[in-house]
Amino acid sequence: QVQLVESGGGSVQPGGSLRLSCAASGYTVSSRCMGWFRQAPGKEREGVATIDRSSSGGSVRYAESVKGRFTISRDSDKNTLDLQMSSLEPADTAMYSCAAALSATTICDVQSVPDLAYRGQGTQVTVSS
Repeated sequence: QVQLVESGGGSVQPGGSLRLSCAASGYTVSSRCMGWFRQAPGKEREGVATIDRSSSGGSVRYAESVKGRFTISRDSDKNTLDLQMSSLEPADTAMYSCAAALSATTICDVQSVPDLAYRGQGTQVTVSS
């Protein structure tokens, strides 16, 4: 049984940083496409970042809104997926969730992250002064 559990959310002032982590069980984080998406109140889910399986080169992709500020990575030893967020803005306030593909051949694009087969419950990020 696949489980994804996020941690690391919290409240931070604009310009601050947070590091989110997604612990995977029943799933190897390097084996398939994984990513992060977010959902703010009253808004649709938005893909934030993806990282492809290691055998495909592990390429990363970002939404334009976070490019240059967020960094996605994985730790194969800990079997976690991480998201380092810097220069946070109030517009980044949302519930952040990690997601993982069922198939090794899933196309790993940012727009598809919210629809990946496995999804965690999320961790809240609030950016305000």
